[in-house]
Amino acid sequence: MEILRKFHTLFISKTSGSRILPQSVRRANQRFRGIFGIVPLALLPAILAWSLGAVSERAAAQASASDTASIESAQPLVGPGQVIVQSKFGGDIFGFDIDQNGTEGLLAEALVGGGNLAAVETFDQSTGKIIKVVKKLTSKDDFIAWGIVGTSVGLVEREHVKGIYVSSRTYNVLNPLSKNKFSGTWKPLIGTKHIITEVSRTQGSPEAAVFAEDNSGSFIPYVFESNVAKNTFGPVVQITDSYNFGSVPPPIAFDTSTNQVIMGGGDGCFGCLPVIGLVDVVKGAFSEFVGFGYGFVNGIAVDSADGIFCTTTEDDAGVEFYNLSQQTGFEVTLPGSGGQQFYSGGDVEFDPINKLFFVAQQYSSSGSGGSSIYVYDTQGNLQETLNGFSFAVTQHIALNPGKRSGFVDLPFTQLQSFTY
Repeated sequence: MEILRKFHTLFISKTSGSRILPQSVRRANQRFRGIFGIVPLALLPAILAWSLGAVSERAAAQASASDTASIESAQPLVGPGQVIVQSKFGGDIFGFDIDQNGTEGLLAEALVGGGNLAAVETFDQSTGKIIKVVKKLTSKDDFIAWGIVGTSVGLVEREHVKGIYVSSRTYNVLNPLSKNKFSGTWKPLIGTKHIITEVSRTQGSPEAAVFAEDNSGSFIPYVFESNVAKNTFGPVVQITDSYNFGSVPPPIAFDTSTNQVIMGGGDGCFGCLPVIGLVDVVKGAFSEFVGFGYGFVNGIAVDSADGIFCTTTEDDAGVEFYNLSQQTGFEVTLPGSGGQQFYSGGDVEFDPINKLFFVAQQYSSSGSGGSSIYVYDTQGNLQETLNGFSFAVTQHIALNPGKRSGFVDLPFTQLQSFTY
């Protein structure tokens, strides 16, 4: 469940005050503790049943795909695909994305729990093969792939480590991604007390939105827009509502038509309503309103052309659809979930060509186990259910709308393709 990721991120990041452990160390800590350390005992039977189902359903899906591939070679199968991306050195994947205007993808990896190795790699979307190791480190430093922004521009963070803590961060750009090399640096104007935790993956628009968590103890995060390719920036907006947006970094979406960053906030208490934050990154204005559903907002995406955004909420397995200008909306419940928190949705992404929202669900409520993706139109009508995945705890759906395909992250070291 997405709440587990937020708990780990908050707990591990804050235990050392302003000193942050590198990503690979935090991931090793998560593995050592295990998610069972913070899941209520009442949920353990359900989790064990899901785990067994995940293995059998994934195997069945792969067998079915293999048996019918020759029959349906003219039309790609809908659902989990056969293309698997394996990190080059067997490290955990720390962020990935695919180029919607090209044929490549981007990922960062690091060895966890032993060995000093981190790398940035590009891969082929059609075969899954690693095209090039863009940069390899044999030190304690880590990489985080923030994704692809603008038109085929890759953005990667490097965590510089002294001792066991991150001492500074630098950002490399791959422009364009297809050249498979760092082409320059990106220099956000946020100082050393703020840490970037969200970057909108708004491909096709030159501007991306950025959320920077306040690690100084003041809990006043920053939001701003940037043309990453040109290394230019809009005004830095301070988010003064620390209660709803300062303690746990909210997911964000960027409406490029209105220049508004939409944040899914709230205090996350069980049964509490979420709070939606709006930041006009041109005017520097911040406002908020009470949303629908209950608990943390786990994922968010926006249809900029029609002014509709979609969220998932933690406590009730809800999917919410909002009219941005009117600040109104409604909620639907994930199929078969019964509104149970165990089946809550995670990442939300939007396909602007086919006008579809995608919702990731780590513990499937519609399959016999494993994970699922639900596809909704902009009116909240379920169009398609894709079963047979086995997501990592932190899910991300990367879409290539022109090809009606995408990739998701499997546990730790792999990515898997899918079609819809």
